[in-house]
Amino acid sequence: MVRIIADSTCDLSKELVERYKVSILPLHILLGETEYKDGVDLTPEQIYQWSDANHTTPKTSAVALHDAVDMMRTILANGDQIIAFCISEQMSTTGNIFRIAARELEAEDRVSVIDSENLSTGIGLLVIEAAIMAKQGKDRQEIVTYIKELRKEVRASFVVDTLTYLHRGGRCSSVAALAGSVLKLHPKIEVKSGAMEAGKKYRGNIQRVIQDYVKEMEEELLHAKKERVFITHSGCDTAIIEKVKQYLQSLEYFDEILITRAGGVVSSHCGPGTLGVLYIK
Repeated sequence: MVRIIADSTCDLSKELVERYKVSILPLHILLGETEYKDGVDLTPEQIYQWSDANHTTPKTSAVALHDAVDMMRTILANGDQIIAFCISEQMSTTGNIFRIAARELEAEDRVSVIDSENLSTGIGLLVIEAAIMAKQGKDRQEIVTYIKELRKEVRASFVVDTLTYLHRGGRCSSVAALAGSVLKLHPKIEVKSGAMEAGKKYRGNIQRVIQDYVKEMEEELLHAKKERVFITHSGCDTAIIEKVKQYLQSLEYFDEILITRAGGVVSSHCGPGTLGVLYIK
């Protein structure tokens, strides 16, 4: 049997992790000198409080090698094979940690590591596809081949409410952050070829901005894989989330509209109020 591992940046809810029998390994987040496990002993709200108090962005680091080794050893002991998904290798060394773990266990012939070339539920979409195939009894190489073809079709983007956190993380100049605040600018962040890029800049009330952002994707949404679409947010007003959900429902296209909360890694860099609609083209 093929078992699926993913790092915590896939932002899948507990319900989805259990439904698809995915094993999650947390990245690490440092608040000053104190280290936490993403999604285990730290909430996004705690990150925001610390970041605002210290006027800086937390540092993040890859999954721990010993955690990866322990998880893989347990799975391999049952005679299973492993596909391990990591956040884009342009953003983290987690993928390399997975490979080292497989090497230490002398199981490189039973473990495949997939660079998602993405983040958040952009990874989650691929993880679910792989988990479904594993449940259907597909072999490891067949799954890997399919997923590597599919990953270029993942569409992951977010609209950011505040530029403060991007500025603190060095992804936005102080002048741009100040101008953005004054002009109420909300950039669209897109994942392209494994990297985050700033796209269109929206202006105005965040609720209207998010509605415009989603509606502009309508044509592509109506040609997406219809099984599922994600609404992933870092702590948005429930009314905004509900309006996005209602709009997607009005398309009468997707089998499932999934709402998930972004974990600590995305939240650290994008800040509260960020929302994205993610799907496979």
